Amino acid sequence: MTKKILLSVFLLPAAMAFAQQYGGMWIPTELNEKEMKDLGMKISAKDIFNTQKPSIKDAVVQFNGGCTAEIISPKGLLLTNHHCGYGQIQAHSTVQNDLLSNGFWAKNPDGELPNPGVKVDFIVDIKEVTDQILEGTDNLVEPELTKKVNKNIEVYKNSQKIESYQSIIVKSMYYGNKYYAFTTETYNDIRLVGAPPQSIGKFGSDTDNWVWPRHTGDFSMFRIYAGKDNKPAEYSKDNVPYVPKHYLPVSIKDKAENDFTFVFGFPGKTTEYLPAVAVEKIMTDIDPARIAVREVALKTLDEKMRTDSETRIKYASKYASVANYWKKWIGEVEGLKKSNAVEKKVMYEGSLVAKNHEIKATLDQLNKLYNDQAPYALNNAYYTEVVKNAETLKLAGDYYDYIASVEAGKVDEKELTKLKKKVTSFYKDYSAELDAKVTAKLLALYANKTAPQFLPAGFSKYKDENQNIPVVEEMSKNSIITGREQVNGATLTGDIEKAFSNQDKLIKTLKKDPVYQLYVSMKETYMKNADPQFTSLQGKIDDLQKKFMAQQMATDKDRKFFPDANSTLRVTYGKVKGSTPRDAVSYGYQTHLAGVMEKYIPGDYEFDVPKKLIDLYNKKDYSIYKDKTGDVPVGFTATNHTTGGNSGSPALDANGNLVGLNFDRQWEGTMSDINYDPRFSRNIMVDTKYILFIIDKFADSKWLIDEMKVIK
Repeated sequence: MTKKILLSVFLLPAAMAFAQQYGGMWIPTELNEKEMKDLGMKISAKDIFNTQKPSIKDAVVQFNGGCTAEIISPKGLLLTNHHCGYGQIQAHSTVQNDLLSNGFWAKNPDGELPNPGVKVDFIVDIKEVTDQILEGTDNLVEPELTKKVNKNIEVYKNSQKIESYQSIIVKSMYYGNKYYAFTTETYNDIRLVGAPPQSIGKFGSDTDNWVWPRHTGDFSMFRIYAGKDNKPAEYSKDNVPYVPKHYLPVSIKDKAENDFTFVFGFPGKTTEYLPAVAVEKIMTDIDPARIAVREVALKTLDEKMRTDSETRIKYASKYASVANYWKKWIGEVEGLKKSNAVEKKVMYEGSLVAKNHEIKATLDQLNKLYNDQAPYALNNAYYTEVVKNAETLKLAGDYYDYIASVEAGKVDEKELTKLKKKVTSFYKDYSAELDAKVTAKLLALYANKTAPQFLPAGFSKYKDENQNIPVVEEMSKNSIITGREQVNGATLTGDIEKAFSNQDKLIKTLKKDPVYQLYVSMKETYMKNADPQFTSLQGKIDDLQKKFMAQQMATDKDRKFFPDANSTLRVTYGKVKGSTPRDAVSYGYQTHLAGVMEKYIPGDYEFDVPKKLIDLYNKKDYSIYKDKTGDVPVGFTATNHTTGGNSGSPALDANGNLVGLNFDRQWEGTMSDINYDPRFSRNIMVDTKYILFIIDKFADSKWLIDEMKVIK
């Protein structure tokens, strides 16, 4: 089977084989222009990234630290995913004015809505600084090595002259074998301009998430505002739309299979160079544990959200966030199995050892360390997911950290204000009663799935979730953390200033709180029986992984190595393409509005369709946005190697025009974070024709189209 898989890779068309055998997320200063042009690119690498004159990189930003967005007009108009702007759309929504359900479209710039705390970051420059950062580290081992590297980073950053609104971020690449410095520029007056209703922007919701064929109009629009000097400024009604160095022309030309395309954005995290043993642990232990925890939480939330509109709005963003990686991990496990990822890794490691016998000792040590770490890693997965998804325990963790800081004398007024702001924001979208049920069920899962040595004394009493529910509800009722009891004459969910007015009394009350005591018992048991062992072994694994990475790069001279994603600016490229993920199953590369109507279920939480969109479909009122089939294209797939963080990334054609908006991956290929397989790995994009069709014909917001340069 492994030989067949490898053979299928090498039998790809010649232009694709070398370029995409292993995928690729390339630093934009190190692009292989010849390879990209062989695949069909018409522009130059300098058109993509240039510090001497405007280039495409000047139109691409990191959106609020986790997504990507792009500028599509000379007035700072930003395009990103609906799910990237979801939290902001939710923040402006109420039961009476539900922007999630109804959508939002500013009629002019005066109607654009501010979003305090939201920012975008431009990349001004990228430099390799390996020699400066690794200077004087040749004979050092941990922890001295990390101390020296951190010191060198600070020395380097302090030596650079930058503006007050700029920063320098130094990032490790290739597991610490190289370092790069990124100069960033931050704008933080970002206003909501438009968003379709979630029946378009989230069409298919969780059922279709990570799935192809896809019919989701996953986009939203913001605008960058600046001071009158066009430089970053805090929010002010006197600010003006930002004038970019470059903005992307929007193409509504038809696409064809095998058209060149590239995606420019900020992919979050990949681990393409792990040894086989690590991939096996992820596939058989870690991912299944994470999936199990989130499955319980999601099912409990969903039951309530389907019957209560206030809960649906309150938990919409959180539910989507939890569900996103739950489904991704399910696909990842299936994809790793289907692509024989472990067997391929074993075979590749054998080829490396044949060329360099020293690698065998590295691999032997890695195998031992991963096997030694396995029970601790499994507990780490269950513990972190349970505490993260039982919100009441998560809150208890915040107060635990607060008490520790107070007792260490580290809490000043600034830190206290930060905590109050954090928990106040959390309580805004929190239901103590609902989370008591979630917590009760997760405690049962943890008690049943965790080895006895990792459980607090007496924790076995939580094994029956039905018995847990009244017990945890009673704890919740008697807790100040849940906001159902008072301290200092107020609740933490109500008058937080009054609740914090007597710090000594607050801390004494917290320490007696039943929810707090439950959290402490779990935390302290984990920190004593699992975390030290897990962390110690991980440190040794990381040291060896750095060595293994260097050995791979030195030994396999025929392979082009790209650094794993780490939320820095990258370019990935490929071709518009369908796929054949299973026997007798073949996917085309393009979906259309007709497919939306095929999935339409009136009144359904996931598959309802707005009446106006139905009317446009029935009248075939498509204007210039239909393709050669006579229908409006909605989404398309390509072989670009993307991951989380690429959400909202521009998909560009051979000439650098915007043709789509990246928002997902095909479920059969989600293992591409670990094992890119060109047969299955496809990124999913909203077609620009559909985006402009919705803005123009559905939202009647042609004033936004008029800002753009539309390539017809």
